[in-house]
This record gives sequence, structure tokens and C-alpha cells, in this order.
Amino acid sequence: MCFSATASFSTGVVLLGIGTLRLKAARRPREWPFAAIPLLFAIQQLIEGVIWLTFSADTPLLNTVMTHAYSFFSHVLWPVYLPVAVLMIEPPGGRRRTLSALVLAGSAVGIYLLYVLVAFPVVSRPTGLHVEYDSPHFFAAAVMTLYLISATVSPLLSKLRGVKVFGALALLSFGAAYYFYATWFISVWCFFAALLSTVIYIHFAWRPTERGGLQQMRGITDQP
Repeated sequence: MCFSATASFSTGVVLLGIGTLRLKAARRPREWPFAAIPLLFAIQQLIEGVIWLTFSADTPLLNTVMTHAYSFFSHVLWPVYLPVAVLMIEPPGGRRRTLSALVLAGSAVGIYLLYVLVAFPVVSRPTGLHVEYDSPHFFAAAVMTLYLISATVSPLLSKLRGVKVFGALALLSFGAAYYFYATWFISVWCFFAALLSTVIYIHFAWRPTERGGLQQMRGITDQP
């Protein structure tokens, strides 16, 4: 995370547990991608924990490998993965067409940023209590806008309450991280988003209660 190796490893271990529980709670294959979000954030946080260790251990090769692994998550995976995961669990309806368009937008951003990672290697460095990722690329405003839309607006468009809450909190944390931690934005926002992935735990935990309540209401309605 943005504060220390200990914090990154601790967050990663907690999210590993949450992610494992949520995968077990997923009832259908189409729910697996959304349920796996905490698990993927856990891997990303563990990678950043290793990046912290490379600063003190003076291992430049390992630092380069881990920096690019972390950047693959932050730059390439999330703008593609998040709208796809939301689309897969979205009930039938008109919103699926809009979500499909966001999948295309996120894929375009992900492909472009993958090219950036290859053409302009990312450099990580410790600055105070944070990790700064130097990731130069062109069209920053347009790329950031499409990234934000694909990663946060797609959950907001969902009919499912837990998914909408995740999207709303991700959008708010995006603004807070950029306003207060612009220099370390990549590290800080990914950490906030990792913590917010616990909302997915609540989404799957609430789901049986919500369904049970709906079934009970239907039973009452069907009574003469």
C-alpha cells in the first residue's frame, strides 16, 4: 500500500481471506469474476508489499518486475475487468447494452495502457510514506476519463444494490485520492479501491436475505 510493506502485506492477507470466502459464496460461474475482485486486489497489494522491500534490499531487477506486475493491474486489468464483471452479473435489460459499450471503452484504454507499459517502462520510487509510480503517456485527460467511466460508472449503472454502492464509493475515493494525493495517485487509489472491495463481501452476504425476503413477500401476496 502507500504507507509501508507491512500495511500492504496485511491488507493483502485480509483480502485473500475475503476473496476466498466470496468465491465460495458465488453460486453461478457468471458471478465468479465479480466475486474474485477482492482476491485480485489482494494479489496487487502483496505485489506492492514486495516493491516496498526492494527499495531497502537494493534489488533493481526485482523492483522492475514487480513494478510492471503492479502496473499491469492498475493500468490494464481494472478498466477491462471491472465492466466485464459487472456485465456478467447484470440482470437482463436495457442497461446491459450500455455496460457492453463501457466494456469496449475499458478495453480500448487497457490496450493503450498496455502499449504504454511496453513503450515507456514504469518506474517506482519511495517518496516519504508513499510509492510514486512514474508512468508517462500521451492523452492523459482522455485516458483518465475513459478509465474512470469504465471502472466506476459501470458499477453505478447496475441494478444490484451492492454493485452500485461499490461504484459510488470507488468514484468518491477516486476524487479524494486525486485531490489529496495527486503525486501518489496510482498507489493510493488502488489501496482505497482494495479496501472498498470488501463491499463485495457485503453484497454476497446480503443476497440470500434479500432473496428470502422477496420470496416471503411473494408468498404473502399469493395468499387469498
